[in-house]
Amino acid sequence: MFLKKFFYVITLQYLGYRFHGWQKQPQVKTLHLMVDRTLNYILEDKYFKSLSSGRTDAMVSAECAAFELFLEEPLEDQDAFLSLFNYNLPQDIRATGIREVDDTFNIINHSKIKEYLYLFTYGEKCHPFCAPIMTTILDDLDIDLMKQGAKLFEGSHYFKSYCFKPTDNGIYNRDIITCELVENTLYTANYFPEKTYILRVRGKGFMRNQIRLMMGALIDLGKGKLSLETISKSLEQDCFIKMTYIAPASGLILNSIEFS
Repeated sequence: MFLKKFFYVITLQYLGYRFHGWQKQPQVKTLHLMVDRTLNYILEDKYFKSLSSGRTDAMVSAECAAFELFLEEPLEDQDAFLSLFNYNLPQDIRATGIREVDDTFNIINHSKIKEYLYLFTYGEKCHPFCAPIMTTILDDLDIDLMKQGAKLFEGSHYFKSYCFKPTDNGIYNRDIITCELVENTLYTANYFPEKTYILRVRGKGFMRNQIRLMMGALIDLGKGKLSLETISKSLEQDCFIKMTYIAPASGLILNSIEFS
């Protein structure tokens, strides 16, 4: 007997600091585990399947992540479902929206643009409350030079140097729509240092640790350990310069996902 399936896209915000990333893994607390536990409880053991638009690393946060929910019965009241879902989720995960899609939608393969933010400061020891979403670099940084370096990543480039454990058969030609380093005006708190900064990156697809390796290269540039020429060279076709510094995960935030 053929069972009709119903498909919904649910958007989420979460603070990733206490989670071991999105994907379920044995004996660790992950976001997917907590989402599925909550769904299983509120759906009262009815069949469901959840599929994320992509993975995030341990300690990475999100302003707008998304997953697709597959059901064999329709939701009679989507708003009531969302309220019940939020009531039972942990306090560091919040569902922000739900919409029904048809069977032609595939949350993994559907064309999308993602925007990531990397929040950081430098030069002083910060209040411990900053740690979940902000990276602190205690050394001095040349921010103006880092702004120039960020712009080098924009456009179509060969990003093998910015992939964690690259192989010889990977696809490393990627397009970056926007890459800019600006002063932070999005996140404020009375315990934040006077000046903080954001690296903003938009693109269609990112490899494992790509943005953290890009941020790490910019930090090394700001410290004087790398040059603009080295970063420019690292983006040339078939050039591989091993980047050794992966910036800490807790400064990285998935800011938005746009589905075409």
